[in-house]
Amino acid sequence: MKHKFSPISSVEIIADPMPCMTQLIQDKIVALEARGSEDAFCVCDVGDVVKKYRAWKELLPRVEPFYACKCNTDEVVVKTLADLGAGFDCASKGEISLILKQGVPPERIIYANPCKQKSFIKYAAKHNVDMMTFDNEMELVKIKEVYPNAKLVLRILPTSQVKVQCQLGNKFGCHPTNVSKLVAKAKELELDVMGISFHCGSGVQEARAFSLAVKQAYDAWQICVQMGFNMTLLDIGGGFPGQKSAPISFPEIATILNDALDTYFPPEKGVRIISEPGRYFVASAYTLAANIIAKRTVSRDSSDADGCSEVTKNDEPSHMYYVNDGVYGSFNCILYDHAHAEAHVFSDSPLRFTSSVWGPTCDGLDCIIKECRLPEMEVGQWMYFPDMGAYTIAAGSTFNGMPRPSINYICSQDIWDEIYPEHCSAKRRCESVSSEMDYPSMMAAGPDVMSLRHAANSISCIEDELVLA
Repeated sequence: MKHKFSPISSVEIIADPMPCMTQLIQDKIVALEARGSEDAFCVCDVGDVVKKYRAWKELLPRVEPFYACKCNTDEVVVKTLADLGAGFDCASKGEISLILKQGVPPERIIYANPCKQKSFIKYAAKHNVDMMTFDNEMELVKIKEVYPNAKLVLRILPTSQVKVQCQLGNKFGCHPTNVSKLVAKAKELELDVMGISFHCGSGVQEARAFSLAVKQAYDAWQICVQMGFNMTLLDIGGGFPGQKSAPISFPEIATILNDALDTYFPPEKGVRIISEPGRYFVASAYTLAANIIAKRTVSRDSSDADGCSEVTKNDEPSHMYYVNDGVYGSFNCILYDHAHAEAHVFSDSPLRFTSSVWGPTCDGLDCIIKECRLPEMEVGQWMYFPDMGAYTIAAGSTFNGMPRPSINYICSQDIWDEIYPEHCSAKRRCESVSSEMDYPSMMAAGPDVMSLRHAANSISCIEDELVLA
């Protein structure tokens, strides 16, 4: 069966050489303004996702990536990764359903939520998604009742204190001192514990976090082996960076992680190793453009409580810009993911003024950037924000009736031709490949998927174009 994107999705093929993202954003703005539109929009570079997959296979060859789809459930991204051969980390019935609809076999899905709704476990059982995590006794009792044949992965708590963007240990993970007791309970219930997992936290900022966690996983693994369990799987979780501005690079993590895996889980042991990267694959693939819908100018040095004194000729002005996306929309990452947005503008002016950027809703909480230095802008002009693919559109709402931004998908001609050679055509800008046409048979499940993986792995990787940090 051939796959299609959703009826509203299309991929624009860009002739080589690929213009920079700034130029692509400007082109989209010109096209929108020609139609009288000022709505916010995203540009998603599908080729960036493909490059990330190839880099993963090169730098962590022993580790199978299971994309954490909670990060961004965009069907185009999910479909691309599915056809490349990635597995998927799902946390709910809805996410499992989304992945199964892409033709992904259940053995390429891990139900990686240690605390699951009973009806969701039943759904997983019905569709043979048998690999799932746990970290407490009550979860074992529930699984025994609903899905006794499940293949269980014990999620442990990494106890090392390292810097991460979002802590997860305050909610999930069995403390190393409780492993023996919990595994004994699984033994008593005659359940099949076959793996160990951990998650260092979302957005890890110290590479040593992974090596320390692998050592803890090894210790827990040995306890399970001593209790008679046939251990076959290690899940090293997520936390891998996906943008250049991250405090640590992916190659740095990969170097330390490979050493730890070879030490504690050497290849000759035959252990299957998977991971749950989310932001790694999608963060840098998305750039958001927003229109300045309103502007206020106040005195930067005002001592008034409201900070809105009239500006005199002796004051330095401070500009407040209101744009048509905010923290209730794509910028929810500021609240939920501790992200820091970076505003870019189209201006050659050397003058910079103290500025702030606000969302469109009626809530004072809707502040994107409290203070930055920008040239003076006017209503109707645009700002754009890079690295907006992770934990952004997935949790965005339409609070106050504000619309979500549209998404424009692009891919460079060379990458598209490598992956989908049946649709090679004259190289010209703005060739749209839409959902109305059948996609190449390479994108169907089965042996042709291997051809797709081979094509993706043959793509030339240029350092200055590949975001590894």
